[in-house]
Order: sequence, then C-alpha cells, then structure tokens
Amino acid sequence: MCGIAGAFSYGAKGRAVPVDRLLAVRDRMSHRGPDDAGLWKSRDQRVALAHRRLSIIDLSFAASQPMASHDGRYVIVFNGEIYNYLELRYRLESHGYKLRSNSDTEVLLYLYQLDGQDMFRRLRGMYAFALWDSQARELILARDPFGIKPLYVADNGQTLWFSSQVRPLAALIDEVDTSEEPAGHVGYMLWGHVPEPYTLFRGVRSLPGGHFLRVGQDGKRAAGEFWSTRLAFGARERRASTPPDTSSAAHDSLRALLRQSLNYHLVSDVPVALFLSAGLDSSTLLALASDNGKSSLKTLTVGFSEFAGTPSDEIPLARNTAEAYGAEHNEFRYAIPEVEGLVEPFLADMDQPTVDGFNVYLVSRAAKLAGLKVAISGLGGDELFGGYSSFRTIPRLVLSTRLLGLIPGVGAGFRMISAPLIRSIANPKYASMLELGRTPGRAYLLRRGMFLPWELSSILDPDLVRQGMRKLQPLLELDSVCAWTGEMREKLIALEMNYYLRNQLLRDTDWTSMASSVEVRTPLVDSVFLEGVINHVNRFGWPSKSMMAETPTRPLSPQLLNRPKTGFSIPAFDPRRRTPIRGEMPQRTWARQVYHTYLLSFQ
Repeated sequence: MCGIAGAFSYGAKGRAVPVDRLLAVRDRMSHRGPDDAGLWKSRDQRVALAHRRLSIIDLSFAASQPMASHDGRYVIVFNGEIYNYLELRYRLESHGYKLRSNSDTEVLLYLYQLDGQDMFRRLRGMYAFALWDSQARELILARDPFGIKPLYVADNGQTLWFSSQVRPLAALIDEVDTSEEPAGHVGYMLWGHVPEPYTLFRGVRSLPGGHFLRVGQDGKRAAGEFWSTRLAFGARERRASTPPDTSSAAHDSLRALLRQSLNYHLVSDVPVALFLSAGLDSSTLLALASDNGKSSLKTLTVGFSEFAGTPSDEIPLARNTAEAYGAEHNEFRYAIPEVEGLVEPFLADMDQPTVDGFNVYLVSRAAKLAGLKVAISGLGGDELFGGYSSFRTIPRLVLSTRLLGLIPGVGAGFRMISAPLIRSIANPKYASMLELGRTPGRAYLLRRGMFLPWELSSILDPDLVRQGMRKLQPLLELDSVCAWTGEMREKLIALEMNYYLRNQLLRDTDWTSMASSVEVRTPLVDSVFLEGVINHVNRFGWPSKSMMAETPTRPLSPQLLNRPKTGFSIPAFDPRRRTPIRGEMPQRTWARQVYHTYLLSFQ
C-alpha cells in the first residue's frame, strides 16, 4: 500500500515538469508510505513519477519504486496489492522473463509488456498504477475493478497530474482548476459523500474503478472500462428465480469461494491481522482462517469505556470468538475525551468530505498503536449477502407506492403539502415517499440520501444546484444502474455496490486507514469472488447472510448467530454537541459541519 503521484507534460508546447511541486505532492502523502520514497524523471523532463512506499510484499530495496524494466522502456508507480502475483510471475517466467525482485510491482511491469491492456483481466487485487511507455511515448493509468484504491487526475490541456489523494493536487499545484464543481457539491449534499468521478474541484476527477486511461505525447487519449458489476452480472447464465438452496452442496460451494478469496488476501511478507467485531462478517472470516490452519492470525477489537458492561460493548463477544479460534487477540478501549480529541485530526486528514469513516479512523489508529501494518476487514458482506435493512424496506416501499405513484402529480403534490408538517415532527424524507418510492433506484435515494433534491436550494446556491443536478441526473442514473436486471435483489446489490460501497465505505476505509499507515484488505470485495458467487447463484440461488455465517467447519457461537445486527456506534460522536441546527437530524448537522470545515481548510 502506497501513495503515487506524477505529471506528464504533453503536446507541442510541453515543458519540463516542476519536480519540486511533484515532490511536495508526494510528501504530503508520507503517511501512505512511511517506509521509503522515490522519484523518476525522463531525460526530457516532461514526465516524472513519484512514490511513497508502505512495504508489504518484498521488503527489500529491490522492490523500491518507481521501478523500471530491464531495458528502461517501461517505468511504473503502483499503489495496492496484486494477490495472485505469484501465479502471474510463474506465467512470466514461462515466457522467458527474468525478474529481479519478489514484488508484485515488477510482475505488473512485465505483464503489461507481455499482454498490454489484456493484463487487466488477469489481475486479482486492489490497485491504482501509472505506467510510462518511453517507446510509445504514452502514459497508462489504471484502477482496480471496485475502485478500492484511489486515483485522481487533473489535466489543464498541457500537463496531466495524478495522485492518490485529492488534497495535494488541489492545494499544491497552482495550475489545477480549484473552482467549484457543481456536481461534486450537490452530490455531497445528496449522499453525504462526493460521487465519482467528481470532486469538489472542477479540475480534479477520479478515474473510475475498473477503468484505464492512455494519454499520448500528442495529447490524444483512449479510455475504457474493463470490469463492472453490470458486466459481471450480465455474463451470468440467466435462470428462473428460486428459493436459495441450503443443501450441503450449496454450503460447500460458498465455503470454497470464501476460503479462496481469504487465502489470496492473506498473502503478505508482514503479519496480517483481522479487524474483529461482534458481527457475522469478520467472525466468519476468522473462523474460515482457522479452518485453513491460520490459527495464529492476530485480531483487533475496539470498544469504548462508556459502553463497558452494556449490550453495545462488542469486546466480550469478540474476545470469546478470538479465543475459540485460537487467534492472538488485541483489544483497545477509547474514552470520550480521547475520541473528542481525535475529531479535529480526523477532519484535517479527510481527503474528500464524507459523513462516515470515523469508526475506521479509530480502529486503524488502534491498529497502528498495536504495531499492526495489514488488516483484513469484513467490509462488503452486507452488500452482497443482503445484510442491510434496504433489502427488506425498499421492496416493500416499491410495492406499496408503485400504483399511486403513477398518477401524475400525486407524489410531488403530497410532498409539497406535507413537508412543512413532517419536517417539524419527523424525518423530512417521509414527505417524498410517494414521489420517490415507486422504483428501486429512486427508493434507494430515499433510503441512502442525506438531503433530497427538493431540499438542496435551501442549503446551497440555487444556481449551483441547477448546474449540479443537470450533470448528475441522479434519478435517471439510479434507475439506469440497475436497469439491466429484473430481479429486485440484483437491483439492490448493484445500487449498494455502486453507490454506498464504492463511493463511501471503500473510499473512507482507504483514507482513514492510510492516515495511520495501515493497509486494509477486503476479501468480500473482490471481482473474482463476486464472479464466483454469481456462478454459485446460477446453481443454488442467492446465498443469505446466515448461510455465509454457516460456512466455517467449526460453527460460530449461538450468541454470534443470534445477535441482532448493530452498527459501530461511538458514544461521544454526537454532532448535536457541535453545530446544532434547530429541527435538523444529527447526521445532517454533521454533514454541514464537515462540508464547511473542509472548504475552510483550502482558504
């Protein structure tokens, strides 16, 4: 896990890259890679690549970056992990390649030389990388299928800059256009996060997950999508919807998929820990690791002094689980004063505004204090196995409002009449149930949205809202994300994966863990694993969350299996104590505070 940055000055008016600015961008990300730093620049000074390294695979200097091929034609900077790099290495060696290191970085370097863009379909991992081809005079950027690792691009028509974070580009590169991007501002208020590919800045964009970008010396570019959930589901063999099969064969199939993904995510040259809560996802992963003979796996559970002895305290049950599976367990308790003292650093480290992420920030900080460098997370289980309440509430809402919502004007009329009353006594979203409840996509906005479209003009400049809504087209986009399938469950999986998981959970996990120089891996968010689950569905139907929890050979305890689903609650993290806004929900209050604090940090 690392931080990458670079610049490419292209076109007839190309000039030398300001290396001092690039080094400033790189070193603003020192927390992403405290173990080493590197810089490479071309002879004509028009290309420069920079790197901060967190050493995980091949800890020697032979794996330092930027890394060049034997002949010097290719140079790469890479952030992430390629979990199947050993298999790919064997393939390269069978083609006569002689590798100098034991790193996954060098595998990427020569795999591109061997396969070109076809390499992307062979990679299993989380990654963002930039590769310079000195013979073709072109820069290739790529990002993993789910967008687990970030990659931001700023291009003024003469120089392309890229970085693992938004803040360094916006704060340190004068030629980057930092005027407000309406879609980014409006998107944040709609969702509580900034939706890809936008940022709050007009001149900075995110390269979408599952995409590549090639830029030539003449400025011509080619972009493409090599993976998406839509493509993955679209390739499945269609079958009639049937109740899930709970036979031993179905369990064996799912168990094999989970074990395989977990084994790949345990590949490392440093110890790998597991973030263990009292929930099913992380507990199942621990039990499966024990099945695989990984009983020495370290675990970490975070709790709060104020929760000790209450049902909200996850530590006792997590401790029992760790002991049952022979893990080397670590516990960390925060108290209110310490938590409150971390809010300001949390906001200062925040790369893009978000209403989430403080929980992973605390857990990652505890991991660093425990001397841990890599951790497994159970993130992604709820999206794939239907663990969220949205998988139950949205189908009911769509069914109950579909017919009435088809009557022209009824939904909007009900909202305009009821909103003032509802706002004074309950969540104002209830006023839009008839207006937004009739399709899964729009109901999803009602479920996940922070502020609804009709509320935005009272929060942001109305002209900004109009421009942002024209770009985002949120209602059309939401419906189109899940239009490829007629099955409700698949629609909800697509929505959760492409919005909440991709734009909030994965992004927040990256920057909050990297703030403590900790790498977080997600075996349940893996393109090969998802494709395997889709094949499983073709044979056995959709597995449930409880079926996932039943896959370990040594069963989870009844206390875990029967425990109601709870979120990661933080006793001191109450936005109402900071910027109270009369009549507004606490999370909305926090969303406003985050937004204004973030903007002030650039003034």
